[in-house]
Amino acid sequence: MDPVITLNAVDYAIIGGYILVMILVGYSLKKYMKTGEDFFLSGRSLPGWITGLAFLSANLGALEVIGMVANSAKYGIATIHFYWVGAIPAMVFLGIFMMPFYYGSRVRTVPEYLKLRYNEATRGLNAISFAIMTVLMSGISLYAMALLFKLMLGWSLTGSILFGAVVVLLYVFWGGLSSSIYNEVIQFFLIWLGLLPIVFLGLKEVGGFAGFVAKLKEPLLHSAKYLGTSANPLGVDWFGVVMGLGFVLSFGYWTTDFLVVQRALASKNINAARMTPIIAAFPKMLVPIIVVIPGLVALLVLPEFSQAALPTADYNSALILLMKHYLPNGLLGLAITALLASFMSGMAGNVTAFNTIWTYDIYGSYIKKGKSDSHYLRVGKYATVFGVAISVGTAYIVQSFPNIMDYMQLVFSFFNAPLFATFLLGMFWAGATGWGGFFGLLVGILTAAVHYLLYRLGVLHYASDMAANFYQAWWAWLADFVVTIGVSLFTAKRKPEELAGLVFGLTPKTKAAARWLARPAVWGILAIVIAIVLNIIFW
Repeated sequence: MDPVITLNAVDYAIIGGYILVMILVGYSLKKYMKTGEDFFLSGRSLPGWITGLAFLSANLGALEVIGMVANSAKYGIATIHFYWVGAIPAMVFLGIFMMPFYYGSRVRTVPEYLKLRYNEATRGLNAISFAIMTVLMSGISLYAMALLFKLMLGWSLTGSILFGAVVVLLYVFWGGLSSSIYNEVIQFFLIWLGLLPIVFLGLKEVGGFAGFVAKLKEPLLHSAKYLGTSANPLGVDWFGVVMGLGFVLSFGYWTTDFLVVQRALASKNINAARMTPIIAAFPKMLVPIIVVIPGLVALLVLPEFSQAALPTADYNSALILLMKHYLPNGLLGLAITALLASFMSGMAGNVTAFNTIWTYDIYGSYIKKGKSDSHYLRVGKYATVFGVAISVGTAYIVQSFPNIMDYMQLVFSFFNAPLFATFLLGMFWAGATGWGGFFGLLVGILTAAVHYLLYRLGVLHYASDMAANFYQAWWAWLADFVVTIGVSLFTAKRKPEELAGLVFGLTPKTKAAARWLARPAVWGILAIVIAIVLNIIFW
């Protein structure tokens, strides 16, 4: 295949330099990986601003870049719901209410918390389902990276996938979570430097925001005005956005997904852990600048996204085609490096989450119990190789989905949505029992599977695949919530003293920081207020 983008020596030098830096970061950290906590949790030693940027960047992979640009080209400015409704409230909730339980209980993983709060069966079910989810998500990042290489260099899809997999394997194998986190911080700055030129040049060509208003169809310019009407391109009503995305999918991902929670657990103290998602919330609100605006520009300047081409448009290629359209060599190399950074950090984040869950919650709990820390450290490194190998296979699944974001939200609706009900009841209702948690989670996952089957068979009908994902998430959460309560009412409850540190009402309150400016609640409230104002402005 002939490459869509032509690079020169300067571009290759920038790309090669970044890949070399990533590998060197991993290798330089190798000597510090002496214990399991060093490898899996960075020794719980990192400051809040580093874990905050890593918390955001772990999510700033294929989801944010290719996926969200594709989303905005397909659905318009309604894509901002994934940020100001579908992220900020949940991130603030995690920091204020849930991190004291995660960090305070000194658990190493999310499934380990479920064992303490519910029982071993609940932990096992979540560990297995989460391990499956991480390799599926890692495959998305690999596929997005391979798509870039295929279009950019004309490489085969398989060759591109294998190249990306080997680079990520090297630096995670040597440096563990620390390697992933430091590369995520570098990636945060690279992604802004690489994509802002497209934003500025795109706005200039279409005549700025006034050009959008004059040239785009009216429904594409409003986030909420047309919800529930036939003119809404997202095909979702208010209930779907608020409950499906804003409540179930959002809280399910940001508060229970070990991929992001792991970054907060690497913090040096509990206040830093609580501030981690709240610090991340502020730059998160600005991310639409570099993903939503380019998607809208693509509709106006690229012939591949003209009205005649829309039914067959490959939305996943929108950002790459914009790069070709706007960027000269040099800037092109920087933008491609930013994309590589985002894809590799997304994959690395999932791999580090997978190796931790596999080592502690599957291997260490059911295969080889009671081994030495050095033994589990070796197993974690082997699990890194194993996880990368599986991710190579799952990358090919993504090919059957024209929009990466549709596929990602589908995966979340299967695993994160029901899990949030389990956590919500477990953390805030002392009456939730071990078997209530297990059967609730099991039924929630099965409900998502049945819903997806009925949708694919044509029994259920929705205006878009994304709308189907929102409602699937809602029904999976509701099934888990109802079953957990129902089973808990008829099974043995634990004594209140056994739940101290695990349930909100039975846990001593975290001592507030002496200075009010250092308190998570102050910054969390500010983040919520700004998000509300932004939603009103872009109504």
